[in-house]
Amino acid sequence: MVLVGAGAAAAVAALQAEAGPPLALALGLPWGNPLAIEQPPQSLASLAEQGPGLVPLPLDPGLVLQGFGHWAEALGAWRQPVLLLLTAEQLQTGLPAAMAALLAQWQVPLAGLVQAGGPWQPDLRRGDGLPWLGTLEEPFDLAPALALRWELLLSR
Repeated sequence: MVLVGAGAAAAVAALQAEAGPPLALALGLPWGNPLAIEQPPQSLASLAEQGPGLVPLPLDPGLVLQGFGHWAEALGAWRQPVLLLLTAEQLQTGLPAAMAALLAQWQVPLAGLVQAGGPWQPDLRRGDGLPWLGTLEEPFDLAPALALRWELLLSR
């Protein structure tokens, strides 16, 4: 499973470096090395050969890549499931919905969204209609939520 984020590459990589290992631990998945961003097909081919794990993509999947398109397109082509990690500040914008729409446009299986930092507001999250798994502030809820979401994705 690929961990994606939104925003400038440096900010995405920093958030993943800080929040990714605890997220992987909470989900019971090994934490992997970042994908090589210059070679989407090769990176995804090698990822397909690995066992289960959580691997960061250290840039926004909507960024256009030189000579390829963008990572969202590649993730969809490989039907690679992703988790979307967002900061509490990003939840004050339309970014969660925009990222979910981008991933849906390219048929990327969205396993769920996870909030990093800030207070968890479940009523607001339920109201936005996105597949939120929860927050890193309450990591014990993440694995069961992912298991339910995974079953839903497999039944499609």
